[in-house]
Amino acid sequence: MTRLSAAFALALALALAACGGQPASEQGHADEHAAAGDHAEEAGGHSEEERHADGGGEHTDEQPSTTIPADVAERAGIEVQPVGPGTIADEHEVQGLLTPIEGRVAQVTARFPGPIHALRANVGDTVRAGQPLATIESNLSLSNYTVSSPIDGVVTARNASLGGLADEGAPLFEIADLSRLWVDLHIFGADAQHIRAGVPVTVTRMSDGKTVETVLERVLPGMATASQSTVARATIDNADGLWRPGSAVKARITVEQQPVELMVPLSALQTMNGEEVVFVRVGEAYQAQPVEVGQRDGQRVEILSGLNEGDQVVVEESYLIKADIEKEGASHEH
Repeated sequence: MTRLSAAFALALALALAACGGQPASEQGHADEHAAAGDHAEEAGGHSEEERHADGGGEHTDEQPSTTIPADVAERAGIEVQPVGPGTIADEHEVQGLLTPIEGRVAQVTARFPGPIHALRANVGDTVRAGQPLATIESNLSLSNYTVSSPIDGVVTARNASLGGLADEGAPLFEIADLSRLWVDLHIFGADAQHIRAGVPVTVTRMSDGKTVETVLERVLPGMATASQSTVARATIDNADGLWRPGSAVKARITVEQQPVELMVPLSALQTMNGEEVVFVRVGEAYQAQPVEVGQRDGQRVEILSGLNEGDQVVVEESYLIKADIEKEGASHEH
């Protein structure tokens, strides 16, 4: 089932509940809850209205909540995970380009001038060191000689044509070893002052979202003239040849990681009545729990109060829970 249809199933189930059309089993649960409430009041307990008036602590019925059957929640893509310790990272999102590594690019030239009789490689071909690339007839000796690749790599340029003349020292081919590439990242302003070599970097290919983990090797001393940015450089493995020089990439540079006692994914946070909340699942009930948040990064947020370690918090499709609770609140007002 797609997410859209799952969400529709959730909305339908909730609509039935609002109209009093819930299945007999769910109606039975409602009757049991009502009876339990009557027994609690008879025993000297408080009604739901009194509990709201009293204030109270965390994880009580005071907070808005809703009940969603497990099968409906699963179809809607609602997922939970326990609250626990973790790390919050000081991260910087930057962009850059992939470039060949200096010293791993070779220019193949003609030793003697003369006509080109054979060409044995095209742009994009993978070649080995010593592999013949062209045959040229020397104007000096009138004998043929072979031009070979000096390194393993890929042909990135060919400046020769069959039957053409090769000048002495003229570049015929460019061969690049692309098994590893530089990632040149552009850092602006104050960020350049505290980004140092040795910190982790996650590089993402913008064309398809593929990521690779590496380490920042150096921050270059000069500035890129065109962009007036500082260039930070890392190296990535490209043994599969899928990372291409000249491609734009984005990267996340992690400057520091701070351990925290409790944290949740940012996807768990929602805002209700002007305060930040998460939704705690107990059985099939989902309760909106106000939280005080601390540090955050691009993926996680620290929880200072409002949750206990091990609480099952909604981390996927939390907006569906919010919408359902708000819908129930609106129906009660009417």
